[in-house]
Amino acid sequence: MISIIIPSYNEEGNVEHTAEVVIGIMEKNDIPFELVFINDGSSDSTWDRLEEMAQRDERIVAVNFSRNFGKESAIFAGLETASGDAVVLMDCDLQHPPETIVEMYKIWKNNDVDVVEGRKADRGKEGKAYRGFSLLFYKLIHKASGLDMNAASDFKLLDRKAVDALLRMPERLTFFRAMSSWVGFKTEKVYFEVAEREVGESKWTTKQLIKFAINNITSFTSAPMQIVTVCGVITFIISLVMGISTIVQKIIGESEGGFPTVIILQMLTSSIIMFSLGIIGFYISKIYEEIKNRPRYIIRDIVRKHDRRDK
Repeated sequence: MISIIIPSYNEEGNVEHTAEVVIGIMEKNDIPFELVFINDGSSDSTWDRLEEMAQRDERIVAVNFSRNFGKESAIFAGLETASGDAVVLMDCDLQHPPETIVEMYKIWKNNDVDVVEGRKADRGKEGKAYRGFSLLFYKLIHKASGLDMNAASDFKLLDRKAVDALLRMPERLTFFRAMSSWVGFKTEKVYFEVAEREVGESKWTTKQLIKFAINNITSFTSAPMQIVTVCGVITFIISLVMGISTIVQKIIGESEGGFPTVIILQMLTSSIIMFSLGIIGFYISKIYEEIKNRPRYIIRDIVRKHDRRDK
């Protein structure tokens, strides 16, 4: 059996249709399955609809967070709730085509493969700025960690061995897309066309995407810390060159008043120091979040058929 995890945030217009489409495809291809919907603190009627769906169909499990904890937390809640021999993660808006799950399932079942990774054959209708930002983000991750994440997505199938390996990782600040590649295991790739959303609009704002990128880069690699060292080296070289130049001018009697030079050097040095402290402070804040050891999420309800609840 496979467990299909579907994080949902303010998706009242999508959850029922998504369940119908996925169930129809699984039944048509005779694939045993369960659907695990995670309601990530939605402010609309998403949870009410998920609760009704779970009570009607024993193959649907609905998990309700106490508040919004974010997609990464929803993913790991789904991994911990899922009971399948393999797990598939997909978006609720059907931009990850459910038909590809069948291809993933066949590759996993008929081959010695632990992870089947969905890769985007194209990026769909994205703006140039968003596309450029995404490419830069994945390039930075690749340079820092060596993981090739260009065209990667959260849409993938994981064998139970890979799921258990992920759940043993204790960090609070997670980046599923990178962590699922980092754990290794034998991996195959399938390519899919990104579909358009059928209902509603993306819940991601530009500010949220930037925050998401920064958090994931700093949680998965310490590369930004090296910027501090690079800035220090550059400042040292500039200071050395300007110092030698000042000494030479003094010796040959052509030195001029150094007040502007001193101000420029002081401003440059101060800017680099403040920038460096900002990077260090950001990492210290991450350490602070980790050592508090709070749970990644809090579950208010888990609903299955016959109104069986765990709180």
